[in-house]
Amino acid sequence: MPSGVKEIQLLELKDTISQLNNTIHAQNELIRSLQKMLQDRESKDSEKDQLIANLQAQLDYLKNKLFGSASEIRHDQLPGQLNLFQTETEDESEPVPLEVEYVEVKAHKKVRKPKASYDEIFADLPTKNVYVDTLSEEQKTCAVCGTVMVPIGHELIRTELHYTEPKLERIDYYATTYECPKCKETEEPQFIKDEGTPALIPGSYVSSSLAAHVMYFKYVMSMPLYRQEKDFEHLGVKISRTTMASWIIYCAENYFQLMYEYLHRKLLKRRYLMADETPIQVLKEEGRRPQSKSYVWLMRSGEDRDVPIILYNYTPTRAGSHAAEFLEGAEPGYYLMTDGYKGYNKVPEVQRCCCWAHIRRYWLRAIPKGHEKDYTHPAVQGFLYCNKLFEYERSYREKGLSLKQTYNRRLRDQKPVIEAFLSWIDQLHPESGDRIIQAINYSNGCRPFMMNYLKDGACSLSNNLSENSIRPLVVGRKNWLFSDTPAGADASMKIYSMIETAKANELNPHKYLAFLLDHRPSNEMSDDELDQLAPWGKLAQETCK
Repeated sequence: MPSGVKEIQLLELKDTISQLNNTIHAQNELIRSLQKMLQDRESKDSEKDQLIANLQAQLDYLKNKLFGSASEIRHDQLPGQLNLFQTETEDESEPVPLEVEYVEVKAHKKVRKPKASYDEIFADLPTKNVYVDTLSEEQKTCAVCGTVMVPIGHELIRTELHYTEPKLERIDYYATTYECPKCKETEEPQFIKDEGTPALIPGSYVSSSLAAHVMYFKYVMSMPLYRQEKDFEHLGVKISRTTMASWIIYCAENYFQLMYEYLHRKLLKRRYLMADETPIQVLKEEGRRPQSKSYVWLMRSGEDRDVPIILYNYTPTRAGSHAAEFLEGAEPGYYLMTDGYKGYNKVPEVQRCCCWAHIRRYWLRAIPKGHEKDYTHPAVQGFLYCNKLFEYERSYREKGLSLKQTYNRRLRDQKPVIEAFLSWIDQLHPESGDRIIQAINYSNGCRPFMMNYLKDGACSLSNNLSENSIRPLVVGRKNWLFSDTPAGADASMKIYSMIETAKANELNPHKYLAFLLDHRPSNEMSDDELDQLAPWGKLAQETCK
């Protein structure tokens, strides 16, 4: 073989050996990397085991505190353990005095409720008794002597609910004319005409019951007007959606507006308020595209154990000035519970309270899937801090504490938790994790308002009442989609206000709408008269249950 060929083969072998050496080196590096990862994992597992042991010890300690002594005042500590949710401070000079030192807590037992009887379920329904008579004369004849049997008693064998289809009824009203029999023979005969109560809407055939029906099905049952139009056709009459919309606007502007203004004045006198907002679409706003986003502001009374008031206000934008304008005239220093929207900063002379449910929600969303019980994860820790506050609130309700007791307990129990939470946030410096960063930023944005609820036992920890109150509008919006005009949007907010305030005061909203349209609030009525027509008024309570 030529020497040149041997040299070529030798060079190829050297290249192969070099490549194999590189491969071996890379594999060694990979092995070392995997060994390091394994060591790190073992170290983390060891830390987790230690953390679990610490948490178990803390859990045992808390169980001992909860179920050991009945005293509400404890001075023992858990040696060597970090208690994130310490309820008492070491430097506390003297415990906050409570109205009662010992509170009996009911045991948590899940008791199955007994099945309700028909008399309880159908207590508010009219009852019709039907006595069965289906036997023939032959069957009623005695088999022994041939005598026809006679009824001697009745026995309930079953209960049924029968559905009666709705119907429309035409009612023609005739005025009655009276004359003076003595003056009729004179040159000036005297007449008087009794025309009764004026029409709900001049020149219209709509009645209070029909208008209330249309409003109830649109705003409570979320049935758009075009679907109601079809239903009326099945009942034998054509009522266009345009006609129904005009009824709604007229009644809102002429009857509900006065009650709305009265409820607004009453709301501004309250010391504890809540607010929220949600977008709607209004097609024909001047100077704006139909696709533009408008807003509904919810303003309602807080958890002060007074009669609830719930109002909705339509505005073209979400500018905070709209909230400030609506709340103008409120007593300075009142409490306003909101979410973290910065627009509420424009509301003057108010003590803002932030919603801890929103803060907790941000930390909950930041927990990665599968890490819900990873107590080393910052998102889980942040969630636990927030959740501890709700656990305290739940215990206060179960114990039936007064507002003063709630105030004292919050200072003792919850203030240290919030202080620890803020100190913990200051130590977080995540380099990644968008949701973690969002949770931190949202919490820091609420920091100026976090402790304001601690100032008064009637303040709320969360804005859940507002979210519950705005939910009917959100559900309705999914069905009727938009308002055609600003007048229609404003009318809808007035009607929602009447309905939701009635529901909050345990009234039948259908009956209350008809009740208001029958009594027709007017400018001539005093506040005392309007108060009788308000959802908590004696007359409304007697009529609309």
